[in-house]
Amino acid sequence: MRKKKSARQIFGINLRRHREELRISQEDLAEKADLHRTYIGSVERGERNVSIDNMERLAAAVGRTIGELLDEPTP
Repeated sequence: MRKKKSARQIFGINLRRHREELRISQEDLAEKADLHRTYIGSVERGERNVSIDNMERLAAAVGRTIGELLDEPTP
């Protein structure tokens, strides 16, 4: 039986996917969201509990809503 991914893991997976679709680096995303590059990496790996404020900044930076970044990714 597969273990269900946490909301922060789903958020990170979707954030990375949308960042890569935009063909921007973690550094570029960090600059757009006014966050640190290493923070972006840890969010994408699901290592950080992201605040709602930072979720909003990151979603806006990739042109998505928070809800879209929390939708279960399709394989």
